[in-house]
Amino acid sequence: MGYDALLWLSFGGPEGPDDVMPFLENVTRGRGVPRERLLEVAEHYRHFGGVSPINKLNRDAMAAVEKQLSAAGMDLPVHFGNRNWHPMVEDTLASLTSDGAQRVLVFPTSAYGGYSACRQYDEDIERARASVGDGAPELVKIRQFFDHPLFVSAVADGVRAAHASLGNEPGIRTVFTAHSVPDSADRASGPPSEGGRRYSRQIAEAARLVAAEAGIAEYDVVWQSRSGPPQVPWLEPDIVDHIDALHSSGVPGVVVSPIGFVSDHLEVIWDLDNEAAERAAEHGMAFARAATAGSDPRFAELVVELIREHTHGAEPRKLSSFPVAGCTVNGAPCAIGCCEPAKRPGR
Repeated sequence: MGYDALLWLSFGGPEGPDDVMPFLENVTRGRGVPRERLLEVAEHYRHFGGVSPINKLNRDAMAAVEKQLSAAGMDLPVHFGNRNWHPMVEDTLASLTSDGAQRVLVFPTSAYGGYSACRQYDEDIERARASVGDGAPELVKIRQFFDHPLFVSAVADGVRAAHASLGNEPGIRTVFTAHSVPDSADRASGPPSEGGRRYSRQIAEAARLVAAEAGIAEYDVVWQSRSGPPQVPWLEPDIVDHIDALHSSGVPGVVVSPIGFVSDHLEVIWDLDNEAAERAAEHGMAFARAATAGSDPRFAELVVELIREHTHGAEPRKLSSFPVAGCTVNGAPCAIGCCEPAKRPGR
């Protein structure tokens, strides 16, 4: 049995000033995030006119994938659905159901495991199917791809280009960043019994692969975009604090690669292009931010390769020894058993 469509499943973002607070309320619903924190983050969006770049970036990437599919003679229409803002995944799935779709591949826009990056997309699938009810298509989520050679080569070329923009000066430090998560969530994202597939270890492995591809012997892995209360431990160090430390040790500049992100959405352009770049400038350090993989032509090729694993039985290509994981049917947890949500205190 074949597939009727590809559902491009992403996080979502506001597309105008009036969308900002409702969007943030969707993102944080049930998490007890103080309104003061929402107002602070809202200002980041309003700095860019209340528009997140993520939806446009997704539409551009979808168009590139559609072009690749057409060139390959694959008749698989691509549909867009989000977790937190329009077009909502529930609405997209309802439309697919009305069109008679029975089996749909799902591409989540995250390369990694972990709760927010993987398991929560399974929950999105379950919620969307429940909202549609009887007759909802079977949804098959495509696997994680942080160690796919096309992802690694695209990120590595971005790192090379960033170093070239600084004249390939000696002493410039390469720093890989990813979204921080609470320590407890990281521990839950990959039990040692399953090969230690923690989110943080996947990030470290991706950084190792990219550094090797780019010919970089020394580099750092740090974190960004934490949003939790200060008393809750999150993955550290933060990128801005790390720039301070590098300056103190005499490093003349940094190339920052947001390896944990597929596209240049708001957390990349705010936390790195604004806050990190400004801190480097304060110290008189050279600074360049490497491109993410999503706009590289190889990214569309990667997505089509992942699709072929399901439509044509293609062998998965990967560069690490980590087991293939993240592929689910109708949101059922994958056999690896990773990406469990962290238990809250008292539960």
